[in-house]
Amino acid sequence: MINELRIRNIALIEEVSVGFHEGLEVLSGETGAGKSIIVDAVTLILGGRADKGLIRTGCEKAWVEADFLTEENPALAEKMEREGIDFDGRTLTVFREISLSGRNVCRINGVMIPLGFLKEIAGSLLNLHGQSEHQFLADPEMHLAYLDLMGDERHRELKEKTAEAYQVFIANHRAYAKLVKKNENKDLRLEKLKRELEELHEAEIEPGEEEKLQAECRHLEQAARIHGKVAGAYGLMISGEDGNGSMYNLQQAAKALRPLSEENEEFGELADKIENLYYELEDVAYRLSGLKDRFDFDPNRLDSAENRLESIRKIERKYGATEEEVLQAQKEREEEYEALCNLEDELARMGTEHKRLLAAYRGCARELTKSRKEIAERFREQMMTQLKDLGMEHTIFETEFKEEEGGKPRMPSPEGDDRIEFLISPNPGQPLKPLAKIASGGELSRMMLAMKAIESGRGKAETMIFDEIDTGISGRMAQAVAEKMIMISRKQQVICISHLPQIAAAADHQYLVHKEVLNGRTVTDVREMSGEERTGEVARMISGAGGVTEDAKAYAARMIEESENRKKEMKTN
Repeated sequence: MINELRIRNIALIEEVSVGFHEGLEVLSGETGAGKSIIVDAVTLILGGRADKGLIRTGCEKAWVEADFLTEENPALAEKMEREGIDFDGRTLTVFREISLSGRNVCRINGVMIPLGFLKEIAGSLLNLHGQSEHQFLADPEMHLAYLDLMGDERHRELKEKTAEAYQVFIANHRAYAKLVKKNENKDLRLEKLKRELEELHEAEIEPGEEEKLQAECRHLEQAARIHGKVAGAYGLMISGEDGNGSMYNLQQAAKALRPLSEENEEFGELADKIENLYYELEDVAYRLSGLKDRFDFDPNRLDSAENRLESIRKIERKYGATEEEVLQAQKEREEEYEALCNLEDELARMGTEHKRLLAAYRGCARELTKSRKEIAERFREQMMTQLKDLGMEHTIFETEFKEEEGGKPRMPSPEGDDRIEFLISPNPGQPLKPLAKIASGGELSRMMLAMKAIESGRGKAETMIFDEIDTGISGRMAQAVAEKMIMISRKQQVICISHLPQIAAAADHQYLVHKEVLNGRTVTDVREMSGEERTGEVARMISGAGGVTEDAKAYAARMIEESENRKKEMKTN
């Protein structure tokens, strides 16, 4: 239950703190006083849309904070532990801040949490029924969820079993559909794979081959360069351009000078020096010849290595950036080729499994349908009883289980095979029709209240909030609605925003929502009433625009007293 609600800078509220209690809490006030602001604030706590328009004019941000006292709830405790939130199993403080900048802050017990988590746990704390919730009655998908809520533990287990069977089936169904699609294009794909594998096998790529070839090419190119230079130098020393190399020319020069040594010793000395140079060059030539032979290379091998490199790179451009990727692509194609060759066997196997899983799902769905029909019968009886209490004793209520056109089975879903819709006949002799299409505003309000009365104590939320559930209701029916509110509030905390004096008089605690002007600005405030002030507020609700009279006050006092006596009777019974 909500223990305290604090609001700051929301619409006309500057700062308000409201303490709530167990039982039936009613908020009343004149039209336009700001009762809907309380609902807007609660909606934020539930993780609702953060509308910047809610922020009080002239303020940058606004926030709402609520203290909850909870009953033992293992599922909620597990969620708190998962998020690393300290939780004593009893108290929770939920904080939500919105700002003009768009920043959205959510905290539970001081720990910042994502908005999604706030929405996840909100259903465990509050059940808000606003005026717009009548749309629920027009949505058959919501009818199914509501009917399931009426189920017991066995029914919930059937729902889980059906959802699990669906998940297993749908995973198989999607895989089977892919196989069928693949089989349709199998021949073309096989032909393409065959061409690619022939190309890959012919390439005979080996790990590390490209690196080895690159190193070999670098070595051969270096050898070719060195061999060319050394061979050129050696050639010049041996043969030269005119056919006579440097060594030959030195030898001839020495021979030419030698005979002149008899005439002059200097010529003999020069001849000796030339011969010495010749022998030194002969040694150089010998070493160059050795180096030339050492760096000898096969030009054909360089061409072969370069061609092989280009072949490898061509394959890599098509199948992968590296040899490893090419080999992986080859392996994948070989596996796919083999799988396609065996596709018919796989299709047959998976088709058998597909039928088995579908049959398993249908079996679970049939059990769930049977359970739902049993719940629907009990729900019909409960609704008729509740509606009778609310002055709709002639109304017939039914749950229609819809069949697919042509009697075809529905596509499996996590919720089973059922499509339902709530039908009513509000007057004797009228046929059953969808309740949202034929019910009046007052009837819709009473229908929703009847459902909430049946739901009370079954849902996870410990607090139920009604925003003007009494729309379209007056007179004797207002008293019936008030008693129904009392009944619900004995099972869980009920906070009700109402304009009916009968509901206000039935409250265990009543709060006044009112406006006033402070320092030139309009502000909305909320305060709990008691004694004469509460009697005066109920009298105002009775009197309307005519003003509060003494008779109205006396009547209001009697209404409050009678409601207290009625609550005592209900408690005794």
